[in-house]
Amino acid sequence: MSPAAQLSRLIAPPYDVIDPADRARLAALDDHNIVHIMLPEAPAGAASEERYAAAARRLAEWRAAGILVRDAEPAVYVLAQDFVLPGGERRSRCGVFAAVAAEGYGPRRVRPHEHTHAGPKADRLALLRATQTNIECILLIAPDRDRALANAISATVRGVPDASAELGGVGIRLWAVRDPSRFPLPPSPLYIADGHHRYETASAYAEEHPAADRILSLIVPAGDPGLVILPTHRVIFGAGRALDPLLARWRQWFDIAAVPDGEDPVRHLASLGRTRTACLVADATRLLALLLRPGAVLDRLPTLAHSEAVRELDVARIESLVVKEILGASSSTPIVRYVSDARDALEAVRRGGAAAAVLLNPTRIEQVFAVADAGDVMPPKSTFFVPKVPSGLVVRPVT
Repeated sequence: MSPAAQLSRLIAPPYDVIDPADRARLAALDDHNIVHIMLPEAPAGAASEERYAAAARRLAEWRAAGILVRDAEPAVYVLAQDFVLPGGERRSRCGVFAAVAAEGYGPRRVRPHEHTHAGPKADRLALLRATQTNIECILLIAPDRDRALANAISATVRGVPDASAELGGVGIRLWAVRDPSRFPLPPSPLYIADGHHRYETASAYAEEHPAADRILSLIVPAGDPGLVILPTHRVIFGAGRALDPLLARWRQWFDIAAVPDGEDPVRHLASLGRTRTACLVADATRLLALLLRPGAVLDRLPTLAHSEAVRELDVARIESLVVKEILGASSSTPIVRYVSDARDALEAVRRGGAAAAVLLNPTRIEQVFAVADAGDVMPPKSTFFVPKVPSGLVVRPVT
């Protein structure tokens, strides 16, 4: 087995995108796949809480057996991920693994844009307490206005990688850099793209153990051509959600027109959205384009009673004015499915299973910054950064 194939058997996506079937598949790949520690199982007959201690024991066994070897000297790691967008375009996203202060949001040096939930944080904190190791990393974006970080990364990725792998169709290249001074930490603030629960968990652990005040992070420059946010389209299931009764209300805010036959929906939506908020709404018989009218008054809507940065988001406007109108069109209980591929969303409607689909343009990086700078949070499912950072390439003891 080649080194790339072997490494591919040991890594996994982040814990929060792995369902039980995925976990079983990854665990079966290799006894040393990181999922065994990242999403541990309790020993047979033991209480569920014993899974964290089991993860710690397994991690210690891997270290004793040389499966995991700690660097003798400080190092950072440069990661390139080669992937294909839903439309077929090839991209490479490049960043550097480094340790960043886990100090909460008070100092404003690390800024969030999402709400978190108590359950996942309690789970991750229990695992961190047991293993005393950053099993996974978070994804941070650095404004990098002087391009110092981008230039250092670019110089590294021109060389031959120290390791390569593949995960879920994404190519992975990794370089070990034994001189971390080549990668000075960009000036704050840094913005969390992915990993809010993990960052808050690490910050909580640092309050318990002040010496453990760093978290493993992949830092990507904001100008990196591979830094991609995909839109998350809404597919709505449920009876009694015909569009006709909603059109009159939507015309308070939108100009509405049918998408021309033969027009690529994604390109059409992108074209409409260059200067104004736009979305596409589909049912089984038609595909409509909704384009926000200039001067539409939105600040009095209670669902948009946030900061101006949030009110400017397409996803916030469409969620309030379009998605919630469809959800409220019937007393039956709706089901909303979130998909990143517009073709999948439209196909769900064409097959007749879904009542409607709402297609959005992606949120822009500068909008993520604006919301975080305002101290606000985005509506759920506003950002979908791709690809996910693989877990298991690098782990970091916190003590």
